[in-house]
Amino acid sequence: MPLRPLPLRPPPGRRLRHMLWWIAPTLLAMAAVIAVAVNGGPPGFTTGSRAEADQAGADSVPDFAAGLPWPDEGQTSLAVQGVQGIGNLGTRGAQTPVPIASVTKVMTAYVILRDHPLHGDEEGPAISADQQAADESVSGTESTAPVRAGRDYSQRQLLQLLLLPSGNNIARLLARWDAGSEEAFVVKMNQAASGLGMNRTAYTDASGIESTTVSTSQDQLKLAREAMKNDVFRKIVATPSATIPGSPGTVLNTNTLLRMPGVVGLKTGSSTPAGGNLVWAATARDDGRGPLVLGVVLHQQAGTSAEQGLHAALDRSEKLITAVRAGLTADARRSA
Repeated sequence: MPLRPLPLRPPPGRRLRHMLWWIAPTLLAMAAVIAVAVNGGPPGFTTGSRAEADQAGADSVPDFAAGLPWPDEGQTSLAVQGVQGIGNLGTRGAQTPVPIASVTKVMTAYVILRDHPLHGDEEGPAISADQQAADESVSGTESTAPVRAGRDYSQRQLLQLLLLPSGNNIARLLARWDAGSEEAFVVKMNQAASGLGMNRTAYTDASGIESTTVSTSQDQLKLAREAMKNDVFRKIVATPSATIPGSPGTVLNTNTLLRMPGVVGLKTGSSTPAGGNLVWAATARDDGRGPLVLGVVLHQQAGTSAEQGLHAALDRSEKLITAVRAGLTADARRSA
């Protein structure tokens, strides 16, 4: 039998480089895990653990989810937080990015509170309304909130004007205050979206007036989970109305579902290209108790008027909230 030549072995230096080539990625991965564990999330936000995130993906969809009154158009995603064995209730509609209109302001507020955290009842720094924000507040072509040039408003007050009456001029004012320009702020918004795994989202403005700002219901559900971890954001979006010095009259929240007991947010958005959109949050029971239920309804009756689309999004969301509560109650009784 002919002898086989022995395989050549690389010299010691090459063997060492070969070993490092395999070891380096492992060390980097370990470093990333340690960094997350040590640093946590952005100030003002309470982030969940990776184990919780993995569990949410592993949770089974309850039987009652199939019978929910899912909208027959657009996109819808639902989730329950804090119930063992239940995470996502499911998604309906192709997850193709669509315009989201003023739902964009959830990310605007998220970035502002990340960069400038507020705690408890803090008002935050005074921010002077510039002439641009004042001029834009009398626009008849978009949703705005009245402000006077040169007048100081607290950060909390501007967040209220952003999220309740959905002031586009306030979104741009906050963007300029935070980043120097709206364009620079939009870069931050997209970086935040990437960090949250919102891979089908692209922000091109801070208010959502541009139809090129697009997302999906699943991506907006990821953002809603994170935004609702902030107690200041949570308190503002649960406010039906507010009186703000320097802004005449009473500021009303465009989310009229807050009239329902146990509904605690979150943000509307509507335009002709976007249709009606609503990200909502409600407790599992109408007495305000139980786990938090989150829902995203996008692209309802797109191509009609903004008012008609928003009415459809609100009506369909109300039916979903009622049905999810009934399903969770029935599940709890069967488990008792």
